[in-house]
Amino acid sequence: MNEPNETINRPPLHTWTPRALYIHIPFCTNKCFYCDFNSYVAAGQPIDAYLDALENEMKLTVEALPPTVIDTVFVGGGTPTVLNPIQMARFLASVKRHFPLADDVEFTMEANPGTTDMEKLAAMREGGVNRISFGAQTFDDGLLERIGRIHAAQDVIQSIANAKAAGFTNLSIDLMFGLPNQSLQQLKDSVTKALELDLPHYSLYGLKVEENTLFHRLYQRDELPLPEEEDELAMYEHLMERLGEAGYRHYEISNFARPGYESKHNTTYWHNEPYYGLGAGAHGYALGVRHMNIKGVQPYIDAANKALPRLEINEVSLEEAMGDFMMVGLRLEEGVAEHSFARQFAGASLEETFGPALRKLVAQGLLEKVGSPEGYRLTAQGILLGNEVFGAFI
Repeated sequence: MNEPNETINRPPLHTWTPRALYIHIPFCTNKCFYCDFNSYVAAGQPIDAYLDALENEMKLTVEALPPTVIDTVFVGGGTPTVLNPIQMARFLASVKRHFPLADDVEFTMEANPGTTDMEKLAAMREGGVNRISFGAQTFDDGLLERIGRIHAAQDVIQSIANAKAAGFTNLSIDLMFGLPNQSLQQLKDSVTKALELDLPHYSLYGLKVEENTLFHRLYQRDELPLPEEEDELAMYEHLMERLGEAGYRHYEISNFARPGYESKHNTTYWHNEPYYGLGAGAHGYALGVRHMNIKGVQPYIDAANKALPRLEINEVSLEEAMGDFMMVGLRLEEGVAEHSFARQFAGASLEETFGPALRKLVAQGLLEKVGSPEGYRLTAQGILLGNEVFGAFI
């Protein structure tokens, strides 16, 4: 473990106002077997009351920390597209009412295949959404059923066609690998079908068995037949190879894009920069302070109608912020830059702060020093062993 130099002055972190906005819609059509996100089956939920409370949190947020301009908005969940067209239009109007969006704002909404008909897509377009990320996960119907998804592969294809017909051009899908009983051939087939959609962005995630999920309970009972580690590695290497051959840049460990279509909002996180976080269970980071909101739907509604609905507020120490900068920044293909580190930490240098850890990781062949801009990035081997690298900066 490497400790930052204690003699560095302790300036306030992130003296600039967030230019990124995350909003959480916690409702879903159903709960997937692997999901540990703060989400609830929408049937019977007080969705309109939630949107009322969410708008009040918007009002209180901009009063407490007035924004200058918002460059990126990301609406996640849950499945935000479970909102009906009237609710969707109302929600998006409230965002515009309270936050000054840049003319070229990147406005992303997560969606599940099968939840975006043409009327809803029109409401999204009218409300300012210009990027959609669909949770496809796999194009194998048997695997979809096995992980608790209620859509079929054809729903993904139809949802993408609908989105393109509605005028959306900035589209992404999520694929998962390392699923129970998933073979390398099944993954190859899914990648082929994904690439046939000709999208500008793909996110590719290995399954993580999280606590408080059905998969975790099955795993504890030794009833979750996951692929062997070497098979999962082969899947990841195949993904990198196929997407690279198709002309996509592997700009972050789990993300591939055509030039200019990298996720600007998520890049805020990877640069460890501040962002507003609104909604039940949402996290935010501003002026060196992280917060997490109350999670439950009704408790959130009750709290947000009175005050900012905080569950936890934590001041981030300089050491923790520096470690976070390294862990998230090294996920990017470009790595971490000396000038960005100095900007966030009042002129501090990577070498003075993390010299021993950096030299060790370079010697192990997991990091390499780069010159323009000056900094460090993962090697090809480091990409495969990212957690070992990130752990050096905790």
